[in-house]
Amino acid sequence: MKKEKSLIIILVISIVGLLFSGYLSYSELFSGVCPLGGCPSIENIPACVYGFVMYLIVLVISLLGLKDK
Repeated sequence: MKKEKSLIIILVISIVGLLFSGYLSYSELFSGVCPLGGCPSIENIPACVYGFVMYLIVLVISLLGLKDK
C-alpha cells in the first residue's frame, strides 16, 4: 500500500471519529446528557472530549503528511 493511500484512509477514519466524538462531546457538555447512557469522566472532563482531541491531532498529522508530498 502506498504512503498516500494509507494517509487518505487515516484521514477518513479521523474525520469519522472526529464527527462522532464531537457529537458526543457536544451533547455531554451542553445538554448534560450522554447519548450512550453514561459517559465516564477523567479529571471531571468527559472521556469523549479526550477522543475528540486525539482525532483532531490525527487529522492534522495526516493532513501534514499529505501536504508534504
